[in-house]
Amino acid sequence: CGPQIRAPLPPQSGSQQHTMGRGAGKGAERDVVASGAAAKPVALSPSVEKSVSLLAPLSDAELRKHCELRAIDAEGSREDLLLRLAPYATGITDEAAPHLMPLQWPAEFNFMTIKKAIPRHLFQRSMVKSFQHLAVDLIIAGAMAFGASYIDTSGLPFWGRALLWMTYWFWQGAVCTGIWVIAHECGHQAFSPSKFVNDSVGWVLHSALLVPYHSWRISHRNHHSNTGSCENDEVFCPARRDDYHEEDGDLMRDVPLVVLWRLFTMLTVGWMPGYLFLNATGPHKYAGKTRDHFNPNSALFAKEEYFDIVSSDVGMLLMVGVLAFCCSEFGVVEVLKYYWMPYMWVNNWLVMITYLQHTDVFMPHYRAEEWNWLRGALCTVDRSFTPVLDHLFHHITDSHVCHHLFHTMPFYNAMEATKYIKEVLGPYYMKDDTFFLKALYRSMYTCRFVENEGNIVWYRQHD
Repeated sequence: CGPQIRAPLPPQSGSQQHTMGRGAGKGAERDVVASGAAAKPVALSPSVEKSVSLLAPLSDAELRKHCELRAIDAEGSREDLLLRLAPYATGITDEAAPHLMPLQWPAEFNFMTIKKAIPRHLFQRSMVKSFQHLAVDLIIAGAMAFGASYIDTSGLPFWGRALLWMTYWFWQGAVCTGIWVIAHECGHQAFSPSKFVNDSVGWVLHSALLVPYHSWRISHRNHHSNTGSCENDEVFCPARRDDYHEEDGDLMRDVPLVVLWRLFTMLTVGWMPGYLFLNATGPHKYAGKTRDHFNPNSALFAKEEYFDIVSSDVGMLLMVGVLAFCCSEFGVVEVLKYYWMPYMWVNNWLVMITYLQHTDVFMPHYRAEEWNWLRGALCTVDRSFTPVLDHLFHHITDSHVCHHLFHTMPFYNAMEATKYIKEVLGPYYMKDDTFFLKALYRSMYTCRFVENEGNIVWYRQHD
């Protein structure tokens, strides 16, 4: 039956009750004896047993502190505290994870306080500078494709040619992710002061990367308007307890190979079709509605945006036509080698970057009156993907807090602006120095669902 531990006392009344998962009622560890009866030992599930063992070295005072940081009831016995914190144990004991987002609100700053701390010239958009960055990316991408044309005639053995092709796919995917980011800048009107130029360049670049430009622009705008909201965020909205399903059961969900398989699935099909066709991690308000990025009547869009969606579909169809022509002229294998494999790496980076920006053990999510735009905008994190990749990705990775606060600021000024933002935000600025692949595994392993109720909630690893 496993180790025995006394069941926790019923949670204290008050708003803290919500965060503790009031009424969740799953698992033996949540069984509570009738009022006035003595607590009886109950068997713990393997996942809870493992989490409790991770927390065991902490003192009672440390356990209470971690409860308070998460707005969880800190009263009761040591056993109570261990069971309440068990779903968060991996994050609590990971010394590489940064501090938790402070829950005190209102903070000592507001939006204008942050904006005034940043030199005004950093908000200025330069069409010339943006085109320079785009030209460099296109030249590098073209040079790599040209160089790749010599791989099959190099005289190398099969394994050598295969290694060169995989190297090309990786780095071409990274460079094309940078091109994707520049199109993303266009969608935010940060590429230049001209809306016509922004939307024209963005439409061309995103269509070339099989992205419906305006459709994505609109849903991404909604994400920026509702970041950190369990009810309205457009992407990577946390799963709730009542819609979280573990087909593998308690014994399988923590197995590393299972976690790695989930990561592989997310990184390969999470963007296409996961996001563009299914909006798979969107909010519950879209349940039962059409929610893809290609239907002008989708719930994602307003009626006045109809023709923007149509123009995005036209761009996609034109690119599909170009690829079909290339297949007929040069062969399907050549298109796979030069275009499709780097494109899959682009999709991988998009999903990984976005997932890690909004999913981790130290970031809360909000509901109802606890959410507001500024508080939600701060629910993201800056993290490095190594200096080389950060540069190729135009620092969308390590200046993302700035981007959520000032989305029209050009990317080439965001790193400098971040220095000023950090000084104002203090502990409200989130930066994670964990190696990004380790952080990716940690998030997939620990961030599974949030409670159905409560206006401040944290990702839980298990019941």
